[in-house]
Amino acid sequence: MSIEPIPTTTHTRTPITLTDAEIFSAHDGGKLEISLSSPLETKRDLSIAYTPGVAQVSRTIRDAPDAARAYTWASRLVAVVSDGTAVLGLGDIGASASLPVMEGKSALFRRFGGLNSIPLVLETTDVDEIVETLVRLRSSFGAVNLEDVSAPRCFELEAKLIEALDMPVMHDDQHGTAVVALAALLNAARIVERDLASLRVVISGAGAAGIAVAEILLRSGVDDVVLLDSRGILHADRPGLTGVKADYAARTNPRGITGGIDEALDGADVFIGVSSGTVPEETIARMSDDAIVFALSNPDPEVHPDIASRHARVVATGRSDFPNQINNVLAFPGIFRGALDADARRITPEMKIAAARAIAGIVGEDLAPDHIVPSPLDDRVAPAVAAAVMAAVERAGDELSPED
Repeated sequence: MSIEPIPTTTHTRTPITLTDAEIFSAHDGGKLEISLSSPLETKRDLSIAYTPGVAQVSRTIRDAPDAARAYTWASRLVAVVSDGTAVLGLGDIGASASLPVMEGKSALFRRFGGLNSIPLVLETTDVDEIVETLVRLRSSFGAVNLEDVSAPRCFELEAKLIEALDMPVMHDDQHGTAVVALAALLNAARIVERDLASLRVVISGAGAAGIAVAEILLRSGVDDVVLLDSRGILHADRPGLTGVKADYAARTNPRGITGGIDEALDGADVFIGVSSGTVPEETIARMSDDAIVFALSNPDPEVHPDIASRHARVVATGRSDFPNQINNVLAFPGIFRGALDADARRITPEMKIAAARAIAGIVGEDLAPDHIVPSPLDDRVAPAVAAAVMAAVERAGDELSPED
């Protein structure tokens, strides 16, 4: 058995074909291990690393708790936390089945952010139980990356953890996606010679990613954002909306349009797909001239990029075998690295926008319709993002606070 890429005729990169044998071989025994940062070869080494020497360090931390930042790994350790309820495109597969994904996320933190990371998968979906568990473990790590938690629970969980833990907390499925989408849109707007405020943006999907993308675009100056869920366009008069959806129905859709994807995309400038739905070619064709299409559903985009490119000036997906891959790995390693380096207690909207602008800025004279974001393997990205986040922390000073 093998996993084949979607065949392409245009916008083609080297196809990647994966076999079961190489996939399972790479995951055999897991993808993580602990390595030593100091030698442990002699009795002297043992006496320093463990008893009796370690007792001296423990006494120091007992008397001055902040010393733990210098003498343990906790302040530089990111906990990747999931309950397994919204894993990739697989849905609610449970904690144990989610662990390979969380191991992979921890590996990405190490490779791209230079940060230690440990996956924690929890056998509960109760928000308060998850919060209580992490509060009890708070001395063991310095930041929390929430991963693959289903909506709308993810919004409540992130908000409660931000309040309960005096450390950076971010749900990457929301904000990592949003940061990279904004970075891509900043450069796509340059391609079509438009400013953000003039764009009519349609977001298909009102779950974790869709809501976060809407929020970061609104904060970045996009005035006309239309959100859709499985029942159609969110608008203030639509019955049955509650919670987060009701809030965003009131804050988006300034023209008050109703209906479904056909009505939403009629004359729209930007389509951002973060759902598992499909959009037919004739609907994409109704968009404006020089349209921008980000079809980010994985592994199957909402519209095939070859089809979208017939009608759009700029096309992006979430896949590595097409140009313009909008991938969270461009964002989260640098965001957490910058937040931890700056000793920030929160990851704020300003830090996320700064991260997006840094990602966009990596693409300089090479900017083109098929190159609006850097490669996820570009080693310049995480340091640039971290520096931008640290600068945002410095600008904010002591005013950092949780999001509203």
